This record gives sequence, C-alpha cells and structure tokens, in this order.
Amino acid sequence: MRQFYLTYSKTQTSSAEFNLSWSHYLRLMRIGNEDERRYYEIEAFENNWSLRELQRQFDSALYERLVLSRDKKAVRALSEKGQVIESPKDTIKDPYVLEFIGLPENSNYSETELEQKIIDKLEHFLLELGKGYAFIGRQVRFTFDEKHFRVDLVFYNRLLQSFVLIDLKIGEINHQDLGQMQMYVNYYDRYVKLDTENKTIGIVLCKDKNDTVVEITLPENNEQIFASKYQTVLPSKKELKQLIENKENE
Repeated sequence: MRQFYLTYSKTQTSSAEFNLSWSHYLRLMRIGNEDERRYYEIEAFENNWSLRELQRQFDSALYERLVLSRDKKAVRALSEKGQVIESPKDTIKDPYVLEFIGLPENSNYSETELEQKIIDKLEHFLLELGKGYAFIGRQVRFTFDEKHFRVDLVFYNRLLQSFVLIDLKIGEINHQDLGQMQMYVNYYDRYVKLDTENKTIGIVLCKDKNDTVVEITLPENNEQIFASKYQTVLPSKKELKQLIENKENE
C-alpha cells in the first residue's frame, strides 16, 4: 500500500479511474517509467487484459516496439490516450512477437508450418495484431485471367474499416514479395471492398528485411503496404530501449 501511494500520489491516476484489480496494480507499480506505466494502465483497462495478458504484453516490450515506429508527439500520446488507431500506420508493429507459437528462433520450418502455428494460436495472434482485428480466413483464393492466387491470412480491422492482408515469409523479404502484396491489395481494393470501406492494408511478415529495399520499392507517402519482421522469442527490452535512445539522439 505504501508503494501504491508513492507511485500514484503525484499523478491523476487512481484505482478508481481504471477499474483494474489489485494484482494488476502490483504488476504496474514495478514499471519505473511513468509514461510506460500509464500506457499499460490505459491499454489494460480499455482492452480488459487479464493479469497474464498484461504480463505478456510487457514481456514482449509492446510499449518499446510502438515507440520505435512513432515520432515524439505520437510517443507522448501513448501515455495520454493509449494506442489510438486512426491510420494504417497506427496499427503496425515492427517487430511482431510470436513467442506463443512455440517455434525456436533458429529452427527450420516452412511458411505452411508457420501459418498453421498461427492459426492454432489465433486468439493470441489477434491480441498481438492489436485493436479491432477480426479473422476472415486463411489461404483465401481469388482468380482472374484463369490464374489463381491465395492470400495467406485475411483479417478485417473494424476501427480502420479496412481489409488487412498478411503474407508470411520465413526468409528475407525482397522486392518481388512487396510487388506481390501490392497486387493482392489492388485486387481487394477494386473487387472486394465496399465503396464505404477504406483502402486495403497489406503486411508482409518476414524473418528479416532490408529497410533500404523496402523504402525504394514502395511508393512515397505509402499508406497501404508494410513490411514488418517477426520473431519467435521475446525481445530484449534492454536492446529495444537502446534503439529508442539512439533514435532520440539522431
């Protein structure tokens, strides 16, 4: 109780503001960074995270991963409003952490095996994707000019009112992978989405990527196609915090 008083007496936050359990607050009080702690309080309350899910999101360094993809103004907003989804970029993480699928970091597996592991743990994957996601299907086929194509995973984000297509790559991404996703997105925009829905989002989820290749391949002011890495072990919070410090010093 003394620690609770010392932690929250100087802020507006209280247990009355966020209807979280005492066990949640026992965990939150151990987060030294006030902005980070505030972010997890907001998200735990708004998303009804269990204590286990709160611990998992903290262990996966969700806050640090979001900070790396945002400017200073947007980072500040995380601690004031939580994660606000207004544009496709707001929902993208890099990297995505898939430790729950149980694949060792350096093991040999196929894209089909990776996909099946994700489907087996779909609830966990939806939580990792973030707010507003609903699963539509796997290996979703579409056809034109008598040629068949399949999208690995199709989701819908109700906050963005957009289809979200995910293609899985177990190696390093190349420009052909991005071009293929661009074709998938174009097809959905022209033949699948409704006039009242927003443009389709495409995410190529890969084991590794060259940021220069991605930047040169994709158009300027890109708002639809994204390349993000995934990893199957929990990230090092120390390494991510070092990346944040380097970013702030640039």
